[in-house]
Amino acid sequence: MLAVTVLLVAAALAALILQARTSTTRAAEHGTRAAAVALAAAPGTASALESGNPTATLQPVAEETRRSADFDYVVIFSPQGIRYTHPDPELIGRHVYGPYEQALKGPHTSSLATPIGTAVDTTAPVREPDGSVIGLVSVGVTVERVGAEVGRELPLLLGGAAAALVLGMAGAALVRRRLNRQTLGLGPDGITRMYEQAELARDRLQLLYDAGVRVGTTLDVVHTAHELANVTIPRFADFATVELADPVLHGDEPPPGTGTAGGPKIRRTAMSGIRDDPPLYPLGSMISFLPATPEGNSLETGHAALAADLHQAHFWRARDPRNTDAILAYGIHSLISAPLQARGLILGMVNFWRAEPSPPFGDDDVAFAEELVARAAVSVDNARRFTREHTMAETLQRSLLPHGLPEQSALEPAYRYLPAHHSVAGDWFDVIPLPGFRVALVVGDVVGHGLQAAATMGRLRTAVHTFSSLDLPPDELLARLDALVISLDQAGAGTPQAVDVTGATCLYAIYDPVSGTCTMARAGHPEPALVRAGGGVDFVGLPAGPPLGVGGLPFEAAELRLAAGDQLVLYTDGLVQDRHRGIGDGLGALRDCLARATADSSPEELCGAVFDALAPAVPCDDVALLVARTHLFEADQVATWDVPADPAAVSRMRSACVEQLAAWGLDGLSFTTELILSELITNAVRYGTEPIHVRMLRDRTLVCEVSDGSSTAPHLRYAATTDEGGRGLYLVAQLAERWGTRYTARGKVIWSEQPLDAAPEDVFAALAL
Repeated sequence: MLAVTVLLVAAALAALILQARTSTTRAAEHGTRAAAVALAAAPGTASALESGNPTATLQPVAEETRRSADFDYVVIFSPQGIRYTHPDPELIGRHVYGPYEQALKGPHTSSLATPIGTAVDTTAPVREPDGSVIGLVSVGVTVERVGAEVGRELPLLLGGAAAALVLGMAGAALVRRRLNRQTLGLGPDGITRMYEQAELARDRLQLLYDAGVRVGTTLDVVHTAHELANVTIPRFADFATVELADPVLHGDEPPPGTGTAGGPKIRRTAMSGIRDDPPLYPLGSMISFLPATPEGNSLETGHAALAADLHQAHFWRARDPRNTDAILAYGIHSLISAPLQARGLILGMVNFWRAEPSPPFGDDDVAFAEELVARAAVSVDNARRFTREHTMAETLQRSLLPHGLPEQSALEPAYRYLPAHHSVAGDWFDVIPLPGFRVALVVGDVVGHGLQAAATMGRLRTAVHTFSSLDLPPDELLARLDALVISLDQAGAGTPQAVDVTGATCLYAIYDPVSGTCTMARAGHPEPALVRAGGGVDFVGLPAGPPLGVGGLPFEAAELRLAAGDQLVLYTDGLVQDRHRGIGDGLGALRDCLARATADSSPEELCGAVFDALAPAVPCDDVALLVARTHLFEADQVATWDVPADPAAVSRMRSACVEQLAAWGLDGLSFTTELILSELITNAVRYGTEPIHVRMLRDRTLVCEVSDGSSTAPHLRYAATTDEGGRGLYLVAQLAERWGTRYTARGKVIWSEQPLDAAPEDVFAALAL
């Protein structure tokens, strides 16, 4: 006994030393992991990383954490490995030691060789709300420090071993008496049964824990149902099925009585088992259950129901004799039905089945199944509610986007739009016809996700349409949009529903098919690509401009000349950038895809090719793509004249315009056009300044333009019966379908637009007014 005791004490001493070292190392691992995760999740860390000087904010926090927790280092660095903090300030800005790629996926603890020795290191990612990594936190303690902790504990361990040796003999005498008292006099069989029940309880607790981890990893209702069916096979059941009400699959609440006799049926959504050929109703089946069956009782009472022996479950067998006989012949013999219930709503149910040679379910299994399904129901309901909100946001977003492209002759457009998978964002695009057959192309991106981002997108899109109606140049339009975003942020500041719009981006371009010029400006938006008709792909070198809402900085416009057949490619950053691909790689991939396009590829074909090559299967951000192929007006569609500032020139211009209309085969518009031009030219001669120009454009409609060097615009008014003037613009407004004024860098242009098929009676009716 003494020899055995000595050996046991020696073994225990060695084990304690090893355990002390292991425990100290594990404590170091837990400590570094807790510190790294806490710093990475702290709200101030992410905001500091996105600031202009992360080191100023983060270095004091990192050093305070290192000193207070007795770590050797706390380093915060960028996803590219550049340090923002370090105990040695001279190393800030340099690349970190060792690999850290595994930590981009989640907190990673490892043993790492550093200049101060081998260290226990934990690195954790700092994530944005959308899941993208914007930085990493690394916390470490050296192995030398861990060994010192063990050395301080060694005297205590040796003293404990000596005491154990002294007490060993005395303790051995008490073992038998203590053992009898602890086992309450149970024999070997009783002790075996007791340990089997402790083991079963532990397995069930482990299964509940696993279910909490594995069920609800996504906010997809169907995927969550499959996770629930899979988690219990084979540890609890041989087969499991999940049935959900159809409204739940679409995010809505199920009606009362779902799944019961006379109520709406439920759909078999998920199935899992130890084999693939059970004779159960297949996925997608619509099922209802009779009241006396286990399934019906479960749905009616809201509690799990047991059929320990399906051979004796007469009501269950009578429901569908052919199917139930096949189930029994297959070997399935026991069933537990548990309702999926959350917030007082029965969303569906879960059926657990056992087959030979598994034992039948018992009452303890019923309680466990009810607890398991109750926990999983919360995940199913969360996914349902997310589906509803996502559907609402996507519906709102699509209602705010264009439902079709307007008819115009300047461009041949095509587009693609793909909303974010988990939450819609605020990307949008537009094609807006402008006077003079010009067309505006717009692409924008609102920061954030969800209903607020979609609603803000709608407000900005409406604002762009409003500013476009003023015929503003691109840089001035963006300046006004920037001022609007600033006012929106100021108006919503301090309210719970406030959404910061600052950071939204926009690109606005105006194309003129007469001259072939395209003027564009951008506010923090990716630069457009240009596919030349003769071959070649370039990114238009536009000045970047600040994002909307920053204020204080001007926007710059650029002008380029396009040939017929050139294709402009406008897009949002979701097409070229995601968590797996930087924007540089994305732009390179876009260039390569566009370069592979043939010269005769239509915008629709180009959109399809780009989307197939670059659009992510599960986008984390909205993706908008707009491709437009340019057209140019033929020379015989445009007529221009210079007009001297002489009232006598008005009659000569009327005659010249009538002759041009005759050459175009539009004699029916001569009278109307003569009246319109007479009034517009007379106003320019009387009140404007030179140079004065007249231009007529023929396409889907007839456009007449009179420009002069004055920036003073005429105003429509009603003239009294005794007034000698004041009726000119009123007459123009009655005769033309549309008219207006736009300003240029050197004056203004007054224009009118008439349909080519205007009937003579319409003219006389207008004159009568």
